[in-house]
Amino acid sequence: MTDHDHGHDANHWREHGVKVIPGNSFDPNTAQTTGMNRATAINKARAGAEKIWAGTVTIHANAKTGAHHHGELESIIYVLKGQARMRWGDKLEYVAEAGPGDFIYVPPFVPHQEINASREETLECVLFRSGQEPVVVNLDIEPVEKPEDVPWTDPIHQ
Repeated sequence: MTDHDHGHDANHWREHGVKVIPGNSFDPNTAQTTGMNRATAINKARAGAEKIWAGTVTIHANAKTGAHHHGELESIIYVLKGQARMRWGDKLEYVAEAGPGDFIYVPPFVPHQEINASREETLECVLFRSGQEPVVVNLDIEPVEKPEDVPWTDPIHQ
């Protein structure tokens, strides 16, 4: 037995190896929030993933989601197309924008709202979460009228 054998039969990696999930087969049967459409690409049931969830989110032109959070889960949003405006805080009092090629990190329990900042173009993103549970806690928050703009800086490059 070599270091790469791991004692598996010849077909083990065929069933328990790399999975390619075609873009036209994502599952829309996941927790939803008003104003957006989520679809699952990777989870335990579909790909055998144990610790992560991945999918897509689409927000129609000039639309905004309801306020929500994802419990203990961390979320990462990668913007493919369009202009995302994120609002967050107890009264959604903070705001930042992201465009194609930008990543957005949402820590656990942070109340937030995704907004499509474009009146013409659909906002398309890829979404990753740190767990399998489809946790979406929809909140009843009356947003402030003038959110505070928060430019991004990391602790190293302030």
